[in-house]
Formats: sequence, C-alpha cells, structure tokens
Amino acid sequence: MTDAEQIAWDPEGKPRKPRIIGIGAQKAGTSWLSEMLAQHPRIWTPPFKEVQFFSHRFVPEHRKWLPWHFRRSKENLIRRHIASGTPLSPEMLAYVAEITSGRMFTEGWYRRVFAPAPQGTRPIDITPEYSTLPDEGVDFVRDFLPQAQFIYIIRHPVDRAISQLKMNLKRKGRKPASLDDWLREIEDPVLMNRGDYAAYLPRWQARFGPDRLLVLPFGRIARDPGGLLHDVETFLDLPAASYRGLHKKVFAAPAGLSVPDEARAVLRARLEPQFDFLAARMPAEFMADLR
Repeated sequence: MTDAEQIAWDPEGKPRKPRIIGIGAQKAGTSWLSEMLAQHPRIWTPPFKEVQFFSHRFVPEHRKWLPWHFRRSKENLIRRHIASGTPLSPEMLAYVAEITSGRMFTEGWYRRVFAPAPQGTRPIDITPEYSTLPDEGVDFVRDFLPQAQFIYIIRHPVDRAISQLKMNLKRKGRKPASLDDWLREIEDPVLMNRGDYAAYLPRWQARFGPDRLLVLPFGRIARDPGGLLHDVETFLDLPAASYRGLHKKVFAAPAGLSVPDEARAVLRARLEPQFDFLAARMPAEFMADLR
C-alpha cells in the first residue's frame, strides 16, 4: 500500500459508487496508472487493484478465476505491510475480510468497496477487463454509473498481445522451446480478445462522449508520463499533483522469454484489422504513440 492509501482512509465512510473507471486495455499500463493516481490527494483507490464487479456480472468465463484474484490481492496486501513493518489496522483488517469473503459482487458489495474513501475524494476502479464487456454490460455501466468518467489506454496491438502472452506463460510456468511451440502458444484466443479495439472501443464511444471517456495511447507513459497525467487531471477537472516514480515499470517483462520474429509476424498478420481500425479512427500522433 502506498503512503497516499494509508493516509486517505475513512473507517466510518458510507457505501458509495466510484467516480473514475479505468477500463483497460490489459497489459497497457493500467497498473502504472493506478499507482500514479493513488498519489493524487483528490482520488481514492481501494487497497487492491481490479474490483472486477462488471466483469463478474457480464463475462461468465471470468468468474472461475475471480476468487483466486481476491485471495491473491489479500495476500499481497498483507505481504506489503509485513515487508514495510506497518501492521494493518483493525479497521483495515475488518474491511479486507468483508470485501474478500461472503457474498461478493452484488451492488451493495461494490458500493462497500469504496466506502473508506474520505469526503472530497473520488473513488476509482481500474479493471482492464471492463473494456471487453458486451453491449448489455456497457449499457448497465452507463445506467449504474451516470456520473462516472472512463479512461481507456490503447497499446500497439502486437506489443500488447506479446506482453499478455509472456505474462500468461510465466503464470503457467511454461517456456516454449521451439518455433512450433511458440506458434501453438499464439493460438490462444485470449490474446486476440483482450486487444480487440475494433469491437470494444465503438461500444464505449457510442455511449460516452469525450467528456466522459478519455482514450490515451500507451506509448506516452514512457515518452511523456507527466504530460499524460496532466491530460488525465484536465479530463477529470482535478488540480495538478506531484507524482513519484513516473518512469517506474510496474510489471517488467519476464526475463528469458523472447518471441521469435516468425511468431511476431503471424501475430501482426492476425492483428492487421486492429491497425486498420485505429488508423481510420485516430489521428496520426495518436498512432505514433501506441508504443
């Protein structure tokens, strides 16, 4: 937990809805964005990233791993506090126990997640899987969160897919030994699904105008992180803040996993429609900042 999270805590807070939603994309800098915005005095982040409320409701295949996600989030929170020598307060322990057990993913549960946000702050939920919601899911989000604003980070389609592939291989403990092995790995449909901007972006843009939905290119995180955060602050109508660790890589790519050029070429061919879609919809400077 960051210093900002430790300070911004109201144990007597009432259940409330988030006002800022980071919807993705997966492997496109959402963890970095979460760590940066947690430092803003007017934003409150839960002590774990990815609340997954809307995913649980509208993407049934995600439900099988969500219990693991919350168990891991609870364990990581406890480990961070042990490592820092700062024990969890009784209020925090009670909150974490409530949020990670019992009847989860109800509307009341979702509101309780953000209850500790102090007055004067805006709660934020950054869950990259939200970008993949079906039409009825985005309709529900629109109706359930009529005041929320949304941030969608777009990454170079091939780079995003490769980053996700490496993450998945690391989690499964696999290391392809040959080109054929790599070609089998890239058959995983999830690599295409999580970065299907041509399907997902129009759904969100059809329901939220530019005052509600900010679309950013991933490459600016490395090239101009301060400028990107300034744009986020402007979009959210927040005062400027100072941020530590602007150039920090939150999740570095696993060492020892180098995707062969031939496999990259196959991914590029499969993802060509994504490039065509983005090029037709976004200005040239946006495209230049995808990586």
